[in-house]
Amino acid sequence: TISSRLYGGDREHRLRQEIILGIGGVRLLRALEIEPAYWHANEGHAALHLLERVREHVATGASFEDAAERVRASTVFTSHTPVPAGHDIFSPETMDHYFGQYYPQLGLDREAFLALGRHGESGDDFNLTALSMRLAGHRNGVSERHGEITRAMWHGIWPGVEAARAPITSITNGVHLPTWVSPRIATLFNRYLEVDWRDRQEEPLLWEGVRAIPPAAFWQAHLAAKQDLHDLLDERARGRWAEGDFDPAQVVSSGPFMRRDILTLGFARRFATYKRATLLFRDPDRLAQILNDVERPVQIVFAGKAHPADEDGKRLIQEIYTRARDPRYGGRIAFAEDYDMGLAAALVAGVDVWLNTPRAPMEASGTSGMKAAANGVLNLSILDGWWREGWRPDNSNGWGIEPSPLEGEAQDSAEAKAIFHLLETAVIPLYYERGSDGLPNDWIQAALEAIRTLAPAFSARRMLMEYIRRLYRPASGVAD
Repeated sequence: TISSRLYGGDREHRLRQEIILGIGGVRLLRALEIEPAYWHANEGHAALHLLERVREHVATGASFEDAAERVRASTVFTSHTPVPAGHDIFSPETMDHYFGQYYPQLGLDREAFLALGRHGESGDDFNLTALSMRLAGHRNGVSERHGEITRAMWHGIWPGVEAARAPITSITNGVHLPTWVSPRIATLFNRYLEVDWRDRQEEPLLWEGVRAIPPAAFWQAHLAAKQDLHDLLDERARGRWAEGDFDPAQVVSSGPFMRRDILTLGFARRFATYKRATLLFRDPDRLAQILNDVERPVQIVFAGKAHPADEDGKRLIQEIYTRARDPRYGGRIAFAEDYDMGLAAALVAGVDVWLNTPRAPMEASGTSGMKAAANGVLNLSILDGWWREGWRPDNSNGWGIEPSPLEGEAQDSAEAKAIFHLLETAVIPLYYERGSDGLPNDWIQAALEAIRTLAPAFSARRMLMEYIRRLYRPASGVAD
């Protein structure tokens, strides 16, 4: 059936789904007698709701221009995709097939209708993001950098408007802290922050209480979270083995040699090619030397899934799975299968460093690093998406790597070398340096600084309040 599977089928099947979501969604709300004060569409998938709402106004006697203006006034549109290939487009012939009888209901002829979805990058095809940009009066990207990219991509919608002045703003994504802060760390927050911290999580001043957390208390909680992760990985592997689903090679790749006292890097997300999950394997000998250092070893846990139709992403997973079994890495690489929210929550709290290697500027925002930072896990990331805003240039709350000006393989090589350099000269020494009390006090200070500076700024509550103030109120006709 049309709605039995979210990702699947051909492009025409996708359009059928989007007709149900957009046009069907509006009609469902009307049948339920729900009258939104404003409408918010994320990505072009819901774009057809704009046409249906225009059609409703035209049906009452409004011209297309008047109807479109009324729809614009009450509509917010958020783009999440910084590359042209990520936006849904359909041929004119496909649009004729499904909308040939719909054009007149909008007061438009065929050419005027198709012009609503026209964009230079799409040729003659009908682009749902272009349609959304034209019929939504309030538009945004999902990070400051993504806002810049989005304005550069779509300013042609407004002839004569240069990119910097295109009417597209940005609101950076955030994460739901009560969901993603681990119970171990939440216990510290309950003790050292205000009792209502969950209800005031967007307030930077509240997080000054993090400074009062004793280093030993934080480290104990963090090590307990690491143990929770290792226990989860072991139990999942044991369960799969007991069910007969694992062969010995899979057991090796599941992380049986992971240790709580070793510096642990985490990489868990959707396996899209631009995220470059295999970047560190560009220099396998250097990586093996880092992982197997006798005095200061390192281990890496990978997890994630690929889009069902993304064969390149699936190959990346297969490569990491194969690398994890390679004896040269000494069992210091694990691939955690069956990635879900439970495993994700254990990872963002149970590793020491969150590794992020996108090819800039293709990371619209990213959120996994926000979840990690809220748990005191330090980010080591290319400066793209949200991290361009969160990172402190003195590396006091994590490490940032400027994207290389090179392209392709040369860019990958340069940025892999930059990551290795940071690991060898900054990250690893900081983790293993111990004070007279046996604690990595400078590391702990950086971890607490990550919580203090990043948790409020990248909370979902801050994000939602920003949407309300900057977009929802204007879209609902409420003045500040």
